[in-house]
Amino acid sequence: SLPRLQPSDPFGRVRTARAEGGVACARPPRTCTRKMTTPASNSNFDVEAYIGNYQGFTRLKRMAFIASQNSTLKPDVLRAAIDEVRKTTNTALYLELIAMAADTAGASARDDAWVEAEDKRASQRLEKLENDLGQHKTSLVKESIRMGHNDLGDFHSARGDFAMALKCYVRTRDYCTTSKHIITMCLNIIRVSIHMGNFSHVANYITKAESTDSSGSDPVLMAQLRVSAGLGQLEVKKYKLAARKLLETNPELGSSFHEIVSPQDVATYGALCALASFDRAELKAKVIDNTNFRSFLELVPEVREIVHDFYNSRYASCLKTLERLKPDLLLDLHLHDHVATLYTDIRSKALEIGRAHV
Repeated sequence: SLPRLQPSDPFGRVRTARAEGGVACARPPRTCTRKMTTPASNSNFDVEAYIGNYQGFTRLKRMAFIASQNSTLKPDVLRAAIDEVRKTTNTALYLELIAMAADTAGASARDDAWVEAEDKRASQRLEKLENDLGQHKTSLVKESIRMGHNDLGDFHSARGDFAMALKCYVRTRDYCTTSKHIITMCLNIIRVSIHMGNFSHVANYITKAESTDSSGSDPVLMAQLRVSAGLGQLEVKKYKLAARKLLETNPELGSSFHEIVSPQDVATYGALCALASFDRAELKAKVIDNTNFRSFLELVPEVREIVHDFYNSRYASCLKTLERLKPDLLLDLHLHDHVATLYTDIRSKALEIGRAHV
């Protein structure tokens, strides 16, 4: 099993995908069975609790990223990731993980027989899906053609070929006959585009989904679109815009978007971006007094403390907690590139405000 840490760990009190009132709830800390410490600091990182917030490709990709950044956690994380990827059809990712694990103690031997058998099954499945689509095109039934392209998109997505999946999902556009079909297409394209890091596609299809007639009546959909937009703005270092999108996210998001992010990510990304870019008035109006965002902050007590310490001018406590969380945030797939800049901006603002009050 993956390393489990003491519940005092900043990210160790998490949090199942179970929802109450639409928000993923914390679960009681489990008994510690093994303790791992990041080599660069004394911070502990509960991999199992953290990874438990995700499903699908992002779960495996986050595990691979943690392994690439932390030599102590690497052997156990890769061993678990390799076991999990063998339950999928993504042989390319399996081979990538096997290559990453080559220099670790007790590394798994590459199972070429499994790869060959899985690729053969995939080839047969692809042939059937393509034949089915050909028949649907002959029949000229739009819904059948849409589903055929969609099924091919799902197939390529499961295999990790997101470029091909994207093409298939885009091809459903001409065969969408209802608002629900359009929204399904948009979400599929947004999901694979995030996996690819293609955030221009993400932005385009957020706009398309938001302009669909029924989108505004679905709070879960709107929450997913807000989070996706926030990730896009984070990617291009537009932290104020990222904060605004993330802070607009409805807590009904729950675990509905766990193929991309968790509710805890919404709290952490949104709070750090807000602290780095908002003035005091915005911080109060859009964070402190924001009842929806408060639901997310409750899931990450350390981040909530950072926000309140900053707003209440307890800068020493705020910066101390930030430093304690830093090693863990550097293991985050989306946040790691931004930690240094966000921390510098938050620290500068704290010092500036502190001097102004002297």
